[in-house]
Amino acid sequence: MKATGIVRRIDDLGRVVIPKEIRRTMRIREGDPLEIFTERDGEVIFKKYSPIGELGSFALQYAETLSKTSGYPAIITDKDSIIAVSGISKRELTEKKISLDLEQIMQDKTPILVNANDTRNIPVAEGVDKYNASVVCPIISEGDSIGAVAFLLDETRSNVGEVEAKLAQSAAVFLGRQMEG
Repeated sequence: MKATGIVRRIDDLGRVVIPKEIRRTMRIREGDPLEIFTERDGEVIFKKYSPIGELGSFALQYAETLSKTSGYPAIITDKDSIIAVSGISKRELTEKKISLDLEQIMQDKTPILVNANDTRNIPVAEGVDKYNASVVCPIISEGDSIGAVAFLLDETRSNVGEVEAKLAQSAAVFLGRQMEG
């Protein structure tokens, strides 16, 4: 755990303000759920809650199925990081922070399809330029974007088609419904 040197007092309603710099760095937005953990020595730890992260091994199995079915590398993310990877080296992307481009697509709640003629690059992880998305479908649960399903471009930028887009969209809808109950 890293000390920030910032001290805040609890107000009369029991609230603590998380400083803007920390919220920005950790991508904590208004309305984001936080889990609270306590330690015996008095530590209180706030952790961003990821409903998709709860699906851990299920998300990995789903990503593997998507990749095998489509022939393209597949990832599943929550709002902040990549939680499942298949079709490429898992350690290169698993638990990496998602890119700002991917975050924006999720906020817009609009699926994106990049084909072979498109020169756009949609990096999937911060600081990892090697992997770009060809299809991104936000996972929507109870009206909120909670993650994304994406297929990655291969080295040849071969044409990802409507079938892969529909496959990603079906997976995103399914995962969104799983989170609703």
